[in-house]
Amino acid sequence: MHDNRYTIIFTTLITMVLAFVLSSVYSSLEEITEANVRADIKKNILTSLGFKPSEEMPWSRENVEAIFNESVQSFVIDDLGKIINDKLPEDIDPKLNVNLFPLYRKVVDGKIEGYAIPISGKGLWGTMYGYFSIEPDGATAKGITFYKHIETPGLGAEVDKPWFQQNYVGKKFIDKNGQLVGIQAIKGKVDDSSSESYHQVDGISGATMTSKGLNNFLLKDLRTYNSYFEQVRRENKG
Repeated sequence: MHDNRYTIIFTTLITMVLAFVLSSVYSSLEEITEANVRADIKKNILTSLGFKPSEEMPWSRENVEAIFNESVQSFVIDDLGKIINDKLPEDIDPKLNVNLFPLYRKVVDGKIEGYAIPISGKGLWGTMYGYFSIEPDGATAKGITFYKHIETPGLGAEVDKPWFQQNYVGKKFIDKNGQLVGIQAIKGKVDDSSSESYHQVDGISGATMTSKGLNNFLLKDLRTYNSYFEQVRRENKG
């Protein structure tokens, strides 16, 4: 009886100690993982805005943080395009603040060189997450990146390849009448002689559903931010 009781007590203590150690390790790793996720998101924002790693400044977590803090201004707008001065993107609760949206502005030597907005929506297999950047004119694509998706390798997954993303650079998502039209990834090659070519990019062969999903949610997200960028376009005209 004494031996059984000792065994039970010993086993219980060992279990409690191991549970404590595992919990501590998990908490520590969770913090590191979250920090890496935040750094990866900032890296994608920087990439969409035209920043590139170099031998002198590789994409380490510390360098990404330093470049981001030096050259990117983070702020929040509402659905009317008004800047909310007492909030930052990390303060937004998507479930509660449904009319608040994060926005990022590239500023170098006091000059605005672009904006970045988050984009997300359904592809073929699941939700795609990325960033779309906009030139200072508020009407021209500066870049696009994706940091999370589950699209098919070699097909829809090509959305995160440089050859596809480069297609967006310089394309217009506002037509000549000032209307928001988005940018469409089409089937096949863009006809450069067509007036529609300003708002189109070469699609991904065999990835029709991924392309359609991207076209739809990019336009949806641009509508969300259009009130703000209408102001930007008016200021540029003025």
